[in-house]
Amino acid sequence: MKKVKFSIVLILICLLQMIFSFVFAISPSSDIIYNGIDVSEYQGYINYNLVKNSGIDIVYIRTSEGTNFIDPYFKENYNNAKAAGLKVGFYHYVTSRSTEEAIVEADYFASVINGTSPDCLLAMDFEYFGGLSNSEVNAISQTFMQRIEEVTGKKAIVYSDAYNAGNVFDSSLSSYPLWIAEYGVEEPELYRNWSFWTGFQYSDTGSISGISGNVDLDRFTEDIFLDDTDEIASSGNNVVPQNNGVDVTITVQAGDTLAEIAYKYGTTVDSIVRLNNIQNPNLIYVGQRLIIRTTENSQGNEESSTVYYTVKSGDTLSNIARQYNVTVQSIASENNISNPNLIYVGQTLVIETVRYDVHATGKTIYLVRFGDTLSEIAQKYGTTVNELVRLNNIQNPNLIYVGEKIII
Repeated sequence: MKKVKFSIVLILICLLQMIFSFVFAISPSSDIIYNGIDVSEYQGYINYNLVKNSGIDIVYIRTSEGTNFIDPYFKENYNNAKAAGLKVGFYHYVTSRSTEEAIVEADYFASVINGTSPDCLLAMDFEYFGGLSNSEVNAISQTFMQRIEEVTGKKAIVYSDAYNAGNVFDSSLSSYPLWIAEYGVEEPELYRNWSFWTGFQYSDTGSISGISGNVDLDRFTEDIFLDDTDEIASSGNNVVPQNNGVDVTITVQAGDTLAEIAYKYGTTVDSIVRLNNIQNPNLIYVGQRLIIRTTENSQGNEESSTVYYTVKSGDTLSNIARQYNVTVQSIASENNISNPNLIYVGQTLVIETVRYDVHATGKTIYLVRFGDTLSEIAQKYGTTVNELVRLNNIQNPNLIYVGEKIII
């Protein structure tokens, strides 16, 4: 009899597990569907007229991450997408680790998009939790969402993959619309919290005319649109660093991109393009001299470090880059990765968190990388080996080491 009772208990446990693990296809929030994409610096220069002609209606643009990074292509993407007649939305990648930080981060997001007129709900992209508990994740998310709606006067949407939407986020967020990411399925699946989706990211390997390489593909319902598309007014919490820096001249080296250069020097791709009259932001060449207008907060305050990161299951270069506040291109270049979509578990990546420190004196501190020589550094910065030897009191010009700082 005891064995029979024990068997019944096991059966009941199995049935409960099946019930709680069962997933349901969730439906769109309306019958009208719009084709969309979401983009960031990774796509580089985009021809939005061709994108529009490809049948795309909506483009979501990454604006920023954390409280100190603005996507270098944000303004360009916004202006060009609007000019092509596309509907525009913004998303911000959240890195907060407390509700206090979430308020600051929401204010930063609002400051970045101040003066713009988005057509679509403002999106919170919170996907790297770094050891936070589920309750902490939800408290941070709720605080961020409430704050961004308060300071902008615009409604917001939660972006999440299916796993986090069903297992990490709780019902406290289900009052907000959902933009769900799930690839390889006709309809997204979820077993709790949301019954409808407003956005559905169904591929990260899309091919669209006007864009080089892969792009995320989305479907959106009519509920993605804002009722109020007026310009976002200043909230009085402007935390975007102002550009009061100095001009420096650099020489493009192999592997450089405008996005990476802009990030290193705390400026934007738009600024470099404008200062140097560049026609195609994706086309720069080795040896080209560029004028860079650095920002005040990039002068003399940055620390450099090298991180050795071991790839784990589920990692992508994009997520790793976000963790260390660097660009995908910088990691790919540093590790000779030809296909940024292809990394493998156990692979060790070298990540340079900061490479340059530009001072108000006009001098540049260069952090030596693997394979560098004094002659290459001299050529890059338009100086001579003798001058570098003199400034840095170098005894043997053939002997420099990785991590050494060279005054230019």
